[in-house]
Amino acid sequence: MIVDRPEEYLRSIIRELCNLPHETEWVEFKHNNDNPEEIGEYISALANSAALLGKVNAYVVWGVDNISHDLLGTSFKPGNCKISNEELENWLLRLLSPKINFRFYEVTIDDLPVVLLEIGSAFRHPVRFQSTEFIRIGSYKKKLKDHPEKERELWRVFDQTPFEREIAAENVTAENVLRLLDYPAYFDLFQLPLPESRDGILAALQADDLIEPCTNSAQWNIFNLGAILFAKKLADFFGLKRKAVRVIVYKGENRVETLREQEGSRGYAAGFEGLIEFILALLPVNEVIGQALRREVPMFPELAIRELVANAVIHQDFHITGTGPMVEIFSSRMEITNPGLPLVTTERFLDSPPKSRNEAMASLMRRIGVCEERGSGIDKVVFETEFYQLPAPIFETTAEHTRTVLFSHRELKEMDKADRVRACYLHACLRYVQRDFLTNATLRERFGIESKNSAMASRIIKDALLAERIRCYDDTVGSKAKKYLPWWA
Repeated sequence: MIVDRPEEYLRSIIRELCNLPHETEWVEFKHNNDNPEEIGEYISALANSAALLGKVNAYVVWGVDNISHDLLGTSFKPGNCKISNEELENWLLRLLSPKINFRFYEVTIDDLPVVLLEIGSAFRHPVRFQSTEFIRIGSYKKKLKDHPEKERELWRVFDQTPFEREIAAENVTAENVLRLLDYPAYFDLFQLPLPESRDGILAALQADDLIEPCTNSAQWNIFNLGAILFAKKLADFFGLKRKAVRVIVYKGENRVETLREQEGSRGYAAGFEGLIEFILALLPVNEVIGQALRREVPMFPELAIRELVANAVIHQDFHITGTGPMVEIFSSRMEITNPGLPLVTTERFLDSPPKSRNEAMASLMRRIGVCEERGSGIDKVVFETEFYQLPAPIFETTAEHTRTVLFSHRELKEMDKADRVRACYLHACLRYVQRDFLTNATLRERFGIESKNSAMASRIIKDALLAERIRCYDDTVGSKAKKYLPWWA
């Protein structure tokens, strides 16, 4: 159900949409186009595409340039638009089948008028406008009947329900909703004032699809999205108690002897800062001497830990039962594991746009600042390990899990060939996403190799070339001027 949204919430949604690299199957940008027929067709196309991609909502934004995504402002005012004296929303609703939730919002951002159309995802049946079903192919609106493979896939999707929209607790009284969910944390994280009334609190939680009112009673359903992010105790929700993050500290480099083990209890959003502080407190520290002062720093960069733990909770496969995210700390390494195989190959984590099984949760976690902007997280992890001249992280999979391994500081001479080649490859990937190249000079900087020892960097590059992890950009230039790219670029 789409309900009234606070203005700040609407502004945050619009800014997030404008940060997308381009229009998608579930987002359309317009300047002033107010053609009612076209709006109806876009509602059909975007609602169907949202269902196909597992999105809770799709959007049309007026007042944004569809190429640069710069705010332009718009003259479109949906409240003033009528078709034969019928209001636009009523006219659209009458011609859409089945009836779906959609809502126009008029917002002012930087003194510019912007209109947001929020469209609920299609469910049970493809949405038709004037008896025709539409779909998005890339950024183009097409008739669904002309793409039978999309139609078949869409019908398969209707047999499934996204994890976030599944119900964690049903028929809950309003009092118990507030008892089960850490609603003060919700308002703190969004930097919103706490409403004075219970109804105001429930309305805000409903606006973010954390809860919904039951159809025929005064009670409420709590969605998985609300419970997994804001539960006071995950154990209060039977299906989620095994999804708490476990932190284990071992003695030495193996799992023979456990020094400490603790399982989180709160929802991911409400408890994230406390989780990170807990992990940092458990980490061994390195003593650094600089300008006659001694200071202790964590063995692993905090930013890398934050991003990897956030990725583990956001991108996990919740439908794998009996397991949850896990952080394991050894004397010289740290392993972060989550259930589910990644939707992109581990070799392309740095350059591929991220795909998430849990897009509603990912979006909300980005909005409250728990994780980095879309597509930048793994880049920052690799950058941090390079900045502190740590061995390159390992991204790997098991039969049903994804794991990242961080290593403590190790001198170059202590790294084996596999360590050096992996670091060289990830350095090439990081340079590539920055629109630059790997060179002997950049690799020397990455490893802290003095310029007089450039032959050492050349040997690492040669090993990476032989392992087919990188390739030369231009073989015609001299060896000192050669530039390198990842093998797939």
